[in-house]
Amino acid sequence: MQETDPLTTLRITDAITRMFVERGDACLREFTLRTGRRVDIIAIGNGGEITIVEVKSSRQDFLSDRKWHEYPEWADRFYFAVADDFPRDILPEEGECGIIITDGFDCLEVRPAPLSRLAAQRRGHLTRRLAHVAMRRLEFASSGTGTGTGPAPEEADDAPE
Repeated sequence: MQETDPLTTLRITDAITRMFVERGDACLREFTLRTGRRVDIIAIGNGGEITIVEVKSSRQDFLSDRKWHEYPEWADRFYFAVADDFPRDILPEEGECGIIITDGFDCLEVRPAPLSRLAAQRRGHLTRRLAHVAMRRLEFASSGTGTGTGPAPEEADDAPE
């Protein structure tokens, strides 16, 4: 069985993030939900629609991970993003998630994600949390690595709410 490949994961993540940004969404990588689970990519569109993308780099990566079952309840849309040669037949059935494939550069949505609107209270919490984390990460990035007053990237998500 193929091990998880960090380089493949990074290429998929980069390509998917570019795709969402090109269509006008704002994205964060490695975002921690209130549950403590960390999603690979979370995006918010101009209309406030929240999308979570779980990146899978190999069959083993998918089969060994069961935390993704919690993600759809935190998004309006939920996708798996995989390399174009990934065995898609092991992914959940239509109606549970969307699928985006990539060669590391171009992306293709081969199955749209079903729309499941978040409750207003959860959407409000999540939107505020996204803004808070994004601002903390931006402050760290603009203050210079390790020389400014901003938080370390791993601390940005873990600030008190």
